[in-house]
Amino acid sequence: MFKRTLFLSAGLVMALGLAVPAAAQNVAGVARSAWAPSGLPDRVVLSPGADAARQMAVAWRTDARQADAVAEIVEAIDGPAFESRARTVDGLSTDGVVRGGQGRYHTVRFTDLKPGAGYLYRVKGADGWSEWLSFRTAADEAAPFRILYFGDTQNSILSKGARTIRAGLMRTSPDVVIHAGDLTGRSHDWEWGEWTAAGGYGYAMVPQIPAAGNHEYSDDDDGRRRLGPLWAAQFALPENGAEGVVETSYYTDYQGVRFIVLDGTAGTSLDALDAQTRWLDRTLASSTARWNIVIQHQPIYTCARPNDTEALMAAWEPIYRARNVDMVLQGHDHCYSRITDGDGKASGEARRAQGAAQGPVYVVSVAGPKMYGLNDRALTQPDRVAADTQMYQTIDVEAGRLRYRAYTVSGVLYDAVDVVRAADRTKTLREPVESLPPLRLCDGDVGPDGAPCVGSAK
Repeated sequence: MFKRTLFLSAGLVMALGLAVPAAAQNVAGVARSAWAPSGLPDRVVLSPGADAARQMAVAWRTDARQADAVAEIVEAIDGPAFESRARTVDGLSTDGVVRGGQGRYHTVRFTDLKPGAGYLYRVKGADGWSEWLSFRTAADEAAPFRILYFGDTQNSILSKGARTIRAGLMRTSPDVVIHAGDLTGRSHDWEWGEWTAAGGYGYAMVPQIPAAGNHEYSDDDDGRRRLGPLWAAQFALPENGAEGVVETSYYTDYQGVRFIVLDGTAGTSLDALDAQTRWLDRTLASSTARWNIVIQHQPIYTCARPNDTEALMAAWEPIYRARNVDMVLQGHDHCYSRITDGDGKASGEARRAQGAAQGPVYVVSVAGPKMYGLNDRALTQPDRVAADTQMYQTIDVEAGRLRYRAYTVSGVLYDAVDVVRAADRTKTLREPVESLPPLRLCDGDVGPDGAPCVGSAK
């Protein structure tokens, strides 16, 4: 209960703690000085190691005067005299200017931690340390916990996307946070400034599990896509991914769940599909977790685009089924969709009525303000869909059940399903909420709130 109790109190003041001067709320072409580094650490982001019971990692930024990556960590106690017990941990430091940013970026990996224990840590800048920040390692065995999942933020990250991030953090008290790609619009320095400001110390205290989207990439002069160099500086992610895609594919084991992160952009645009497919199959085959959840950006089944992501569907969906993946969390389409049967909603309902095993559950969501219109399958294929709606989702992990809930940014429960696993590992889906609000759809140029519909056809 250590982290959850502490984080609720932090959430109550998050809106004040994240206040940003109006001059720093970016539009295109804003001066780099608006997000200039200082002698104190900023952009602090916590990530789980491959074994989240014993490993955590942190990335942060300072100005160039702090040449080395230095952190301190100590097991938490309730009294204030913990500092004398802290140990120093060194890490890696890199020139942010070389990566298209500013200042220096630092990463430190904390290892040999105690499972299920509360820790305090701080990171160093030339003019002083950060505040002491808390986290809790995962338990050494399966135990209940809560996942918070966001789709794309991408545009107007601080001015409009931040309200979804903060609503989710404040209202749900998560144990881990998932981002399904397109965290930024084009991986510019100021966009990472907005993204980290949106989450504030929530990102520094709750482990973040991000997937890279196509907007984390840019095109070279020769037309070849490359990952934005600030991605690897901004996160200290596990280094256990597919060959050639080690910065954006990885897995982490957290308290009975194996989270597997894939890079659909590298798979579809950079000849990295086969390597990820082989790695995906091995990673699922070796999993001893009760639940397996995949995070990828481009959706297998789309809710906005005319065509599904055929290359990823052909390569990865058979593995998801063969290896009994439970959920696939996605972004990219800037709409909301939950699909439990690719043949359509009616087919899924019929299979559930027969008691047939089902899965995985495919979800697409969007946290930011950029919206696309729904495609011609959106009212017949998904079990639940929404247009022009900023949303966040929770998944409560239990021994035999995943309780999935989707909320609008104002906190209205919009969708609900339980994934229930039997002793023989077969799964059934149950919709436990008898009444949900009407579908949020655009009617011509009018959106579901009576405001203009902003979703454009894709």
